[in-house]
This record gives sequence, C-alpha cells and structure tokens, in this order.
Amino acid sequence: MNKKVLSVLVENYSGVLNRVAGLFSRRGYNIDSLTVGVTADPKYSRMTIVVTGDDDILEQIIKQISKLEEVIKVDVLEGGQSVIRELIMIKVKASQAERQQITALTDIFRANIVDVAKESLMIELIGNPSKLEAFIKMLDGFEILKLVRTGITGLARGDE
Repeated sequence: MNKKVLSVLVENYSGVLNRVAGLFSRRGYNIDSLTVGVTADPKYSRMTIVVTGDDDILEQIIKQISKLEEVIKVDVLEGGQSVIRELIMIKVKASQAERQQITALTDIFRANIVDVAKESLMIELIGNPSKLEAFIKMLDGFEILKLVRTGITGLARGDE
C-alpha cells in the first residue's frame, strides 16, 4: 500500500467539500487526512487529502477527483519536491519532578509549551509526520491526557 498527498485546488462555495468527500465514500476509499482552507484568492480553497492504496486505486482516485466540476487542479505532493507539515497539541500529565524532563524534550524537538497547569503541560509541535511520531514515541513514559492532530497540509516547492 502506498500513501499519496494530494493538493486539490477547488472553487470555494458551499457543498464542494461534501462532493469531494462523497466521491471517496461512494467508491469505498478511505481518507487518512483532510485539511481545507481558503487561498489568497477567496474564490478558491485548497484541500490537502492524504490517501492510501495500491497504485491502481491511487491513480483512479486522482482521475475521479480531477473530473469533478468544482476541481481546478490536482497535484501530487512528492516527498523531496514539497513541504508537508502537520500540527499536534498534546496535554501531558506532569508532576513537578517530570516537568524538567518534558521541557527538555520539547526543546530538542523545537516544540512549544503553550499552557501550564498545576498537574499538566500542553505542548504544540509543528513538523512533518515522522517528526511528530518520534516526539509522541519519546513521551512514552509519560501519561498523555489528550492529543489532537490537524492533519497534513503542504505545497510543492519552487516557483509553481
């Protein structure tokens, strides 16, 4: 199974997200991650969709999305030719003794502590998915109270 990150430029009006998501559900394809936001031109939105499947399924997905009336352009974001990021926020139970260890980890990963409570710390980290997974793995000895991820977003490198 392969994973693809699709950057889809669409017209920005009500119902477009439903039409794109509906295409996946009608064909039984799963969306691993989906982020959507308006572009510099408010007439358009950009969807970043992460999908997994074999080469034939992924090719079919790209073709089907491209056929939708509201879709302007579909780009596949390749690893070295694009910048891909994700945001996670993690609330970790932290006693006074554990705070120094957790703070040291956040410094190593260039994460930010965004909230401090009596018994917990809230950490935000932005990076590629493998960096985020490594950070979560390093928190293995600590109790994660809550964790939320935004999903992947990205753009192709260069002048395009």
